[in-house]
Amino acid sequence: MLLLAVLLASAGCAALLQRDQARQRDAFETQARIAHRLLSQQAVQHEAMLATLALLQGPGGASDDAEQRLPAIFPSVLRVSRREPGQAWPTPPGNADPQALSDAEQRSQRSGRAELVTPDAAQFSAGRFVIVQASQSAAVAVQIDLARMVPRSEWIDHLGAPPQPLRMALQVDGGPAWALPMNDGQRVGDQQATAQGGWSFDFRKHLAAASQPFELVVMWQSGWAAWPWAALLIWTLASIGAVLGGWRLRRNWLAQAEQRRRAEEQLRFGQVARLNALGELAAGMAHELNQPLTAVLASTQTATRLLADDPPELGTAQLAMQRAVAQARRASEVLQRLRRVVQPSGPGDDAGPLRLADAVRRALDLLADELARQQVTPQLALPATLQVAADPVALEQILHNLLSNALHALAQVPAPQRSLALQATHSGASVELRITDHGPGVPADLQPHLFEPFVTTRDGGLGLGLSLCETLAASMGARLHFEPAQPRGAVFVLSLPAASDTDTATDPVPPQPR
Repeated sequence: MLLLAVLLASAGCAALLQRDQARQRDAFETQARIAHRLLSQQAVQHEAMLATLALLQGPGGASDDAEQRLPAIFPSVLRVSRREPGQAWPTPPGNADPQALSDAEQRSQRSGRAELVTPDAAQFSAGRFVIVQASQSAAVAVQIDLARMVPRSEWIDHLGAPPQPLRMALQVDGGPAWALPMNDGQRVGDQQATAQGGWSFDFRKHLAAASQPFELVVMWQSGWAAWPWAALLIWTLASIGAVLGGWRLRRNWLAQAEQRRRAEEQLRFGQVARLNALGELAAGMAHELNQPLTAVLASTQTATRLLADDPPELGTAQLAMQRAVAQARRASEVLQRLRRVVQPSGPGDDAGPLRLADAVRRALDLLADELARQQVTPQLALPATLQVAADPVALEQILHNLLSNALHALAQVPAPQRSLALQATHSGASVELRITDHGPGVPADLQPHLFEPFVTTRDGGLGLGLSLCETLAASMGARLHFEPAQPRGAVFVLSLPAASDTDTATDPVPPQPR
């Protein structure tokens, strides 16, 4: 049961964690894509700004005013430089390497769009880079501050506050990387992740601007605190409760099935007892009626012979007497047939070796509910190896009747005084089983007639149970007698033939599944 609860709780928790992991991954990827879109928009804006400056280059210096106003309009622009045809760069923007600046300008002339001046590690780690746009009239270079590409307010508006800070960085292919500042202005690269354990997610994608081939790297460590501990606890408790509830339901079902089995067994024994009692009753009635009917038959036959000597006018009387004889014979045949039908067959033919202790425990098991109701605990002294030669069904019926009588007697005394003992001893060729109850006992005037039909101490009883038990015992070579118990109560002694040592004992009745 414990293992089942653990397995059920583990499976449910695993499903909850998997679902929570998918939820957190979706939230992370949503924020990472928003960050990628914001940075890509700024990068495309840089390209558009340079393209506009290149178009404004030419006679009249129309671009001078625009170049001076750009840093005020775009916070990410630190400096704008221009190189006229045939001249050198007045001051390399961002202290860029002249050769790298020249290479980027040549690439821009070939591609017709802005190109990135390959940054060195020191420059890019400071969060700055330079892009160049070449045209027929002049070349324009702009130095960009990565930290100002997306204002802090926009990060908060678009990303909000995740459960754990996103760790974002821009990386040049095969080159240096720069960590983007978080909402509080600190750079992720300057601190260690504060979350431990939990789920770890990462996102990598290049910005949508060819002139700025940076790869956005986003990482998120959810931490143990982000796990759905409340849901996990609820599921675990629910799993334990479900298993315990199922166990209780199964236990109750088994108990009900056991009660039904015992009730069916008791009903079966009651039906057998009633049939046997009816058979004995019918046999007794047939025996009692057969004698007067035989006398009637003899009398009518004599009358017929006497009447035959009378004057011939008495022929009608003779015919009537013959009909009476025929009806009397028919009645006798009917009663004899009834006796043969209802008289129980002798169970001695089915006698075989069996363990007496098993038969007793089987009978007690059928009466377990009554024993518990009366708070009676039988005291057993039954050697486990003791075997008797008896018919299993007949022996079990005798024991059932005797124990039922004992419980009925014990019900008439207070619960603390109720006592039931079963003791078996082996003496020579017989085994003696003593069933002792300390109930009110049997009145002295009824003791000599106790095994006669219709003699009973119960109100409403038929008085056939003990008579039937004696008949069944005699049919398999056993004896049943009564002894008064001291200081009060009754002792019924059942003497059974002992089984030989070479016989193999069997169960008295095939056990029913529980």
